[in-house]
Amino acid sequence: MIPPVASKAKKKTTEKKRSAALERISRFDLRPRQVREHLDRYVVRQDDAKKVLSVAICDHYNVVRRCLSDASERAAEYSKPNILLLGPSGSGKTYIMRTLAKLLGVPFVKADATKFTETGIVGEDAEDLVRNLVEQADGDVELAQYGIIYVDEVDKLCRGEQGGTSTTGAGGATVGGGARGVQSTFLKVMEETEISVNKQSGMIPEIFLGGKPAQPARVSTKHVLFIFSGAFTGLDERLKRKHEQRSMGFGLEAAGGDDGLTDDGVPKSFLKKATSSDFVDAGLETEFIGRIPVRVAVDPLGARDLELILLQSEGSVLRQYERDFAGYGVDLEVTRDAIAAVAAEAAEEKTGARGLVTVLERTFRDFKYELP
Repeated sequence: MIPPVASKAKKKTTEKKRSAALERISRFDLRPRQVREHLDRYVVRQDDAKKVLSVAICDHYNVVRRCLSDASERAAEYSKPNILLLGPSGSGKTYIMRTLAKLLGVPFVKADATKFTETGIVGEDAEDLVRNLVEQADGDVELAQYGIIYVDEVDKLCRGEQGGTSTTGAGGATVGGGARGVQSTFLKVMEETEISVNKQSGMIPEIFLGGKPAQPARVSTKHVLFIFSGAFTGLDERLKRKHEQRSMGFGLEAAGGDDGLTDDGVPKSFLKKATSSDFVDAGLETEFIGRIPVRVAVDPLGARDLELILLQSEGSVLRQYERDFAGYGVDLEVTRDAIAAVAAEAAEEKTGARGLVTVLERTFRDFKYELP
C-alpha cells in the first residue's frame, strides 16, 4: 500500500509532467528545417525521409497548437498527414519516429501489425493502441489525444501471399485471410472517433449494486497521428523488375545505365516509385492506403553508412559501450580503422544498424570478461 504522502507526491509529479507536456504542445513553433536539423544529429542519411517527416510533423502539430489555443479550430475539418514509412528492417524507421516523439514530448506507442485481430475476436485490436496511449500519458486522456501511434510490419496485413508472408497473429488469426478485417479496424481509429479508455467499463457490478453506471472516459482520435511502416519486400522486387524491363526496352542497360546498386554497393530500394495502385495490388485495401497520404521510403544502409552512424550519430551505440567500460573504471577508445572494420562486418549481417550491436557485443565480450 502506497503511503498517503507518497501518493500525493506522485500525483503532484504526474500533474506537473502533464502540464509541461501540454504547454510544450500548445507552444509548438518549430519549422520543418529545425526538425530536420534535430534529426540530422541522430539519423545518418535518409534525407528524403527526414525532409518529408519534418514537414508532416510540423503541419500536424501546428494544427494541434491552434486547436489548443482556439476552441473554434477543433470543429474544423481536418485530414491528418498519416504516414507510411517504407524500407528494410534496420534502416532506422523506428529510430526516426522515437527521436521525433522525444523531441515533441508527446505520448508514443509502437506495436507490430502481426499481433492484431479483427474487433470482436480474442486478441488485441486497433482500439487497444489508443488505450495504450493513455497509459503512456500516465492516464491523461487529453494528452493522449495528441500522441503518436506507430505500427510496424504493416506489409504483413496484405491480402494473401502477393503482399508478403502469411503470418499467424494474436488469438490464432491468420494474417492474410483476416488481414482485410484488421485493416478495417484501423480505418475507424484513423478517422475522428472516440474510444472508451476501459475495454470493459465495469458497469454491470454497479448496476447490481443499485448505482448508476459510471460513464467511462473517452479518447478522441481526431488528432492522434498514425505512422505505419513495413519492408514491402515483394512490392520492391516487382517494382525493380518493372524498372529493369523498362530500362531494357529503352536500351539503357546496353548503354551502361543504372546497375541497381548504391555507391556503397547496396541494392537500391524501388519503393520510392510506388503508387497507391501498387499498394492496392500488393494487398492493402483502397480505403486503408487512402487514409495514409504521406509516404516515403528509407534507403538500405551500407558499410559506409554504418561507419557514419558510429562516428557521427549522437545516439551511437558506441556511447553505450563507453559507459559500460566506464562503469568498470576503464576508458574505451576505438580507432577509425577499428570502427571501419566493425561497420564492414555489421554490413555482412544484413540487418542494417542492428548489426552494429551484434558485432560490437561479440567484439567486446572477451575484453569485458578479462577486465582486471
